[in-house]
Amino acid sequence: MIQIFCLKHNNRVLPKNRYIAESISPNQNHKPMLHTYPTRREFIQTLSLGAGALLLPGMLCRPRKERLGIALVGLGYYSTDLLAPALQRTRHCYLAGIVTGTPAKIPVWQRKYGIPDKNVYNYENFDAIADNPDIDIVYVVLPNSMHAEYCVRAANAGKHVFCEKPMAKTVAECETAIRACSSNKVSLAIGYRMQHEPNTQEIIRLGREKALGAPKLVQAEAGFYDGRTGHWKQRKAMGGGAMYDMGVYTLQAARYCTGEEPVAVTARHSTTRPEIFYEVDETTHFELEFPSGARAECVTSFGQSMNKLHVTYAEGWAELQPFQAYSGIAGQASDGRLFNASIPNQQARQMDDDALAIMEGRPMQVPGEEGLRDIRIVEAIYGSAAKGERVALD
Repeated sequence: MIQIFCLKHNNRVLPKNRYIAESISPNQNHKPMLHTYPTRREFIQTLSLGAGALLLPGMLCRPRKERLGIALVGLGYYSTDLLAPALQRTRHCYLAGIVTGTPAKIPVWQRKYGIPDKNVYNYENFDAIADNPDIDIVYVVLPNSMHAEYCVRAANAGKHVFCEKPMAKTVAECETAIRACSSNKVSLAIGYRMQHEPNTQEIIRLGREKALGAPKLVQAEAGFYDGRTGHWKQRKAMGGGAMYDMGVYTLQAARYCTGEEPVAVTARHSTTRPEIFYEVDETTHFELEFPSGARAECVTSFGQSMNKLHVTYAEGWAELQPFQAYSGIAGQASDGRLFNASIPNQQARQMDDDALAIMEGRPMQVPGEEGLRDIRIVEAIYGSAAKGERVALD
């Protein structure tokens, strides 16, 4: 039990004075650690140092935890098969709670992961998560059309937010989520795990440092054959479509390999199964133009498997194949270098990086603004395909 006396100011809890408290790690196996809280004078001095020195919300009245508790919102494939297992391998965060609309899943998850009743929520009582100190982070893993709503609700509950890609359906939704997190002073990270992956980071560095000259052409392909029918990813209202799901991998690659933002896009859709893909795109081809004169040729699909990134530079080339597989990334470059770094688990690395950034008061590696930039371009891609013409970007 931790007892700390606090004041409330503008609905936020602030320390009345300096107190020493014991913190117990989530697994209860570590010895208690003593934490000293700042006096009011010290707190004001901290504020005067600027935004970079601000203490994170929620950390003022409770001791720093050794690991942050994550609640997964939505228990579909990605949470069940990838995020929950990854959270058994993380160092800075752990699976603390779940949010689901399917009661039958609850006992299965509780037995497997030891989740207590008090950390189980549904979509109706979700907002009560604000009163649960076990939950520090809410990870939104829902259909795309629900991302913005639950980012906002999590932020209003005072919880940090991880949001799976794509960030939302529209620019307006992205901006709403960013404002909610900013006004509630919580962190927002988008689940672009590739930016945490070492081989991807190396190819980003190549472009930034121009080790093989300036990037000239990025060719990116991401897709798989989806034989399902009636899935939410085939419904427009739920944010379905290949471009939202797999296309953001290719869009991200074009942006991080060039280090630039596109100035124009030309796109087209195609389908071989119109009886299934009559609301959303099965395959999307798009080309991007960058200020330096570099170009990107990208394709994404639910109709065929593809997983390749090739970058042509002024003085050579580099390639990752696969470039976004869960099982690992590999590649090579024209100068003989190999991209063969391996990590035990991509999702664990991503969540650990983001949790540690929260604990240390650092910006997120892939903040909400990065998700917003992608969705602004995605909207232009859909606009170009609908009009059959080139669309200029601001």
